[in-house]
Formats: sequence, structure tokens, C-alpha cells
Amino acid sequence: MSGGADRTFVIRDVTDPWEMRALEDVQVQAWGYSDREVLPATMFRIGAHTGAVVLGAYPAGEGASPLPFGLAYGFPALREGQVWHHSHLLALHPDWRGSGAATALKFAQRERALAQGLTRMTWTFDPLVTRNARLNLGKLGARAVSYHADWYALGESRETAFPADRLMIEWGLTRPHTEHPAPPPSGVRVLEAQGDLPGPPQLDLTAPRLLAEVPLQAVTLPEAVRLAWRLALRAALGTYLERGYAATDLAREGERAFYVLTR
Repeated sequence: MSGGADRTFVIRDVTDPWEMRALEDVQVQAWGYSDREVLPATMFRIGAHTGAVVLGAYPAGEGASPLPFGLAYGFPALREGQVWHHSHLLALHPDWRGSGAATALKFAQRERALAQGLTRMTWTFDPLVTRNARLNLGKLGARAVSYHADWYALGESRETAFPADRLMIEWGLTRPHTEHPAPPPSGVRVLEAQGDLPGPPQLDLTAPRLLAEVPLQAVTLPEAVRLAWRLALRAALGTYLERGYAATDLAREGERAFYVLTR
């Protein structure tokens, strides 16, 4: 059982096909998904039978709802003879953000993957969502190792959809890590704001530690401004990750945030 005094919860494996149907609702609550975007209970069912990890987060305590408010879903992945765990979904009802449940779900997923003999986990996240960057890099100690433009087709047409770029995370499951506060930004700045908009990315630097600014609340920005940040981060992060850097932390300076890129 985890959480604060009034935010206790339990994480458990979901194996019953009827309980898996409730995990569809979690996705809608977390992201406002339409029916065609929701991963169906049938996929959770066959996944759990063939090696996937299906976890639910449930409120705890007397009178608590029996319905889940969070989920994690991942499966064994295979490429070029290497096997690892890929985490496809981590979803929380908005009311439970900041409760510690996201971290608890990831560590429970880690335990299941290690029990299968797997020592590495990957997943993707939107580089404009800084709360996920903080979880992945600062709290879990994972690294963003590659940038993928237009990873998903999340719209009716390529021309009008907001580009769904993603960072690929790698998490060494046996590597020790202690959660730490966000550090101050220390390094050479390759991207920083000029007012609300990003300045031009500096793409020819070679310092061992670089910084790329990202807006703290990109979701609140007008779409044209968000698009400018999307393309600037695509250039900055995409270029330096391709050159062998990794995003290893999210630094903070007041109301500003910066990806920390190290070799």
C-alpha cells in the first residue's frame, strides 16, 4: 500500500477479463481518448496470457472505489537477438497526479520484468510534457536516447494533425538510482526561450553538458507557439541524441525547465 494519508492506493496485477474492461475507462479519463484510440481489454487479456505485464492502481481504505484509477501495460520486445520489456501505457486519472502512483506503477512493472529475467525497459513520451520528463529522468533515473518525429498518427490527416513526436526512454533495471530534486541548469544552452517562443537552436556545439529549454506548461500555450517549441526541440534534441548525447535529467530555474544532455 502506498500514498499519503488520504491518498492511499494499491498496485496489483489485473488478470480477470472483466476487470480489464475498466482499464479502457482509465485511458479515456487520462487522455480523453476516443473509442478508436483506446487499447481494448481483449489486448490486455491476450497480453497477460503471453507474457505482458498488466497492472492496475486502485484506491485503498474503507469505502474506497473498486475501480482502477491508473494502469501500466508492457510486454517483452525482441529485436536483433535482444529481449527487453517495452512499456506501452502508463495512465492515471488526473485527480491522482502527484500522488506517487505513477512512480509506484513503474517500480511494480520493474519488479515483474526482472522476475522474467529482463534487465532493460523502454518506453516513449512526449518531450513537451515536463511532468513525464521529471518522472522518467529525475525520479526513475532513466535516459532519453533517441528522438522520433511523428511517432504516432494522432489526427485525421498528416497535414493538419499536431505532430506526435516522442523521446525513447531506456531504463536499466539493475542500475541503482536515488530520486533527487531537479538540479539547477548547468551547461551550455543549445535552446532557450525568447519571450514565449523558442530562440534558434544551436546545433554545432560539442560541450559535454548541454541544456535545451522546454516550456513547463506547454499544453496551455496557443497551438502555433506549441508547434514552434515542438519543431525547435525536434531540431535540438534530435540532433544531439543522434550524435551520442542522452537526456539524463530535467533541470529547473524558477518557472523555467531544461533538458540536460550529456555524452
